[in-house]
Amino acid sequence: MNKYEKMLECNRKASDEKIERARKAIFELMDEGEKVTVPKLMEKTGLSRGFFYKNPSVRQTLDKVLEQQGGVSHPRKNILDMAMNNEILSLQKQIRAMQQEMDALRQENEKLKKALDRKNRELLRNL
Repeated sequence: MNKYEKMLECNRKASDEKIERARKAIFELMDEGEKVTVPKLMEKTGLSRGFFYKNPSVRQTLDKVLEQQGGVSHPRKNILDMAMNNEILSLQKQIRAMQQEMDALRQENEKLKKALDRKNRELLRNL
């Protein structure tokens, strides 16, 4: 084997190791229940962003996992969603209370208008 063939073999080994490291990181994130993203994979493996997009086998694995995780959400998002739902319920209660108060005030306003009209009619009759 000449030097060129040795160099190619060495590069092929390094490439295979990188591919295996990338796939392992993808499946580890999946097993941990985290959403798989390229920035997380870059941080976990030390590989470049381009590696995950340009390497066909890694890209295929990544695409399959992302497709599977379409409905998976981040745990923090679930907590925020719950907090927002509670806030929405609280605001809806406030709206209902204010609408009831507004209806009561409208009724009172109508009564006062009628009383004022009666008073004005009485004054006009007395003149």
